[in-house]
Amino acid sequence: MQDALWKLPATEQAQAVRSAEISALDLVDSHLDRITEANPQVNAITQLLAERAREAAAQIDRRRAAGETLGPFAGVPFTVKESTAIEGVPTTFGVQRFHDLVAPTDAPPVARLRAAGAIPIGHSNIPTLILAGMHTRSELFGDTVNPWDSRLTPGGSSGGDAVAVATGMAALGLGNDSGGSIRIPAQFCGVAGLKPSTGRFPADHRIFGPDDSGPASQMLVTDGPLARSVSDLRLAYEVLAGTDPRDPRAVPVPAYGEPLAGPVKVAVVADPGGHGVHATVSGAIEAAADALRDAGYDVREVPDVPRLDEALEAYHRITMTEFAPTWPMVRKLLGRGGDRYIEMTMEQTRPVSADELIKLMGTWMNIRRSWAEFLDEYPLLLGPSFTEPPVEPGLESRDRAGRHRVGLGMRLCSVTSFVGVPGVAVPTGIVDGLPTGVQIIGRAFREDLCLDAAQAVEDRLGIITPVDRV
Repeated sequence: MQDALWKLPATEQAQAVRSAEISALDLVDSHLDRITEANPQVNAITQLLAERAREAAAQIDRRRAAGETLGPFAGVPFTVKESTAIEGVPTTFGVQRFHDLVAPTDAPPVARLRAAGAIPIGHSNIPTLILAGMHTRSELFGDTVNPWDSRLTPGGSSGGDAVAVATGMAALGLGNDSGGSIRIPAQFCGVAGLKPSTGRFPADHRIFGPDDSGPASQMLVTDGPLARSVSDLRLAYEVLAGTDPRDPRAVPVPAYGEPLAGPVKVAVVADPGGHGVHATVSGAIEAAADALRDAGYDVREVPDVPRLDEALEAYHRITMTEFAPTWPMVRKLLGRGGDRYIEMTMEQTRPVSADELIKLMGTWMNIRRSWAEFLDEYPLLLGPSFTEPPVEPGLESRDRAGRHRVGLGMRLCSVTSFVGVPGVAVPTGIVDGLPTGVQIIGRAFREDLCLDAAQAVEDRLGIITPVDRV
């Protein structure tokens, strides 16, 4: 068992530590050995916290020896996105200028995982400032490689976490998502990921001081976990959910809602908006739909999701209007080439006036209402995280056609972030040597329904990581 500790699911790793079958130190050392082996090939982990992780593991072992009760993630190593604070470690955002921006305290989700016994083992790579595109390439740390095919992107912006989890360098990853940044790399790397409802997990995304960003940034960005199994994802969900005084958005909604009467209805939309979908992705959705039917779900194909194109237009107009005043400064930080993705987005979607913005905020609420009504009829929605298999690195920044293609590919992720509902990305298999997957979307604060359905898919279609050939 000692040689394969890093291959175990997080729940099994923690149980082995709690039962004294293994030590937390042995578990961490197993992952550090795996990082030494794999990270030079994929470049997913940026700031390795080896000695800090070993010290935390030794403390857990001492607590167990003293008879203390250990947490549900006792000794389990996890990575943390370069944009999320770990106490005493620089939060660089992948930018040279922030190389020494040391975090004074853990971000709320890091603190929650740590309190549950999990151990931060390192920061993970992101696109520069999270804004340089979908591909995980940063000014400070370079490119992260898809472990299935080095010619393809691992996705982003939580690509470093997805790769670290997929290759066994960490059992869990802590990313965030405002339009697919957890779910797309989960699909591209063959792991599971959860984007929770807005307000489900507490977070603190402030960077330079006490001031908060505007409403779009507050409402769209949600922290969430990545894991190799749905059971690991579920345990992370239970640990991360709840309130925190640092985040007044987080609401005290129970983690599990009332069971639904009768077979749960699942709407299937393989091609949201009718803009096209790759045959491989259609096949993944069909396989997941068959798995859910076999599990007793009432699976029904429906014409489309509510108001997709209108929602995308409002999403981009609101975010670009909020972002425009800071663009001159941000552009300098992104540097030449790193600014192309946002530059093309701003060329396509100009900021609006104050009157227009107020009207758009009303449109936002109205679209959320339409989705709430849709999900009242269909508690779950099955669709793509990205409508193509993994694409080449930097496609979204290459030219306008590439930017348009990637924007359409992630359209269901963007819209569901906009309306604030949860989504779980789950793998469905391997086609032509690459992972396939889907996302299962649910009613607000019914992550439990999404996780149940994802578990049914995983039970029938299997787990495809860790990738041990790297």
